[in-house]
Amino acid sequence: MLEGELSDPRIAPSYVTDVVLAPGGKSARIYVAVYGSEAEEESTLAGLMTARAYIRSQLRDRMGVRHVPELTFAIDRSERMTGRMDELFERMRKRGKKIGIPTEATP
Repeated sequence: MLEGELSDPRIAPSYVTDVVLAPGGKSARIYVAVYGSEAEEESTLAGLMTARAYIRSQLRDRMGVRHVPELTFAIDRSERMTGRMDELFERMRKRGKKIGIPTEATP
């Protein structure tokens, strides 16, 4: 649905990274990664929150179930954080500090 069915211009190119279903299945948190700036992340989140009734109805129709959990959306910044941590570790390696991560695998 994120790839073209939602016509809200606030929704930037994005993809679902994880869905966490609460015990009992009454609610679900959907983590979304957005290609773009923090402003685009916030506008995408607002657009998804506005479209969640439509998304629930589409899920109900496509899955053929009676109950679809209440949806909440959250921005997943884990890839961005992982990239930043890799950058910092690389800087530390270049400076010659030992950080407990092997630089190369030895046979």
